[in-house]
Amino acid sequence: MVQRVAWARVLVDGTVTALLGRPPGSDQGVGDTSSLPAPGLLCLVGVARDDEAASATALARRIFHLRVLDDEHGRMGASVAATGGGVVVVSQFTLYGDTTRGRRPSWSDAAPRATAELLVAEVAAELGRLGCPVGTGRFGAEMLVELGNDGPVTILLEEPVGGRRSRGGQAAAPETT
Repeated sequence: MVQRVAWARVLVDGTVTALLGRPPGSDQGVGDTSSLPAPGLLCLVGVARDDEAASATALARRIFHLRVLDDEHGRMGASVAATGGGVVVVSQFTLYGDTTRGRRPSWSDAAPRATAELLVAEVAAELGRLGCPVGTGRFGAEMLVELGNDGPVTILLEEPVGGRRSRGGQAAAPETT
């Protein structure tokens, strides 16, 4: 899930692990003196059981080139690739919570921890390789994620594995003609 943000901050145990822009009413962050360039994107990255490294790399490239930032005409036509904006990447396994049976979510569609940690790190690393300023949360930690959602603009991006993925997250059969 990608959110266009004017600012974003991630704290773990009171320590800033990622900072994009300047949160209102703050002096940067708790003990932090620098931030990623804003505006930019906050990416909540969930990893499904069938995701693989190629999916993580492709997702990072889509994020980098996603045209949801304002261009010189004030329209959504620019990307962080074009503006030099930053990206904050936060692991979010709860995106794969399934509530179709009852009130307690099932996490069976989420990737195992070791796989998910590697693939979330790969998304951040690929963004960095593309030249994007990147900040991250801390995998598996209790995080406080603060943001100023600009717009608001929130986009659900999914990378297909072995076919295209439907809006509900399940792999769909490739279209035939």
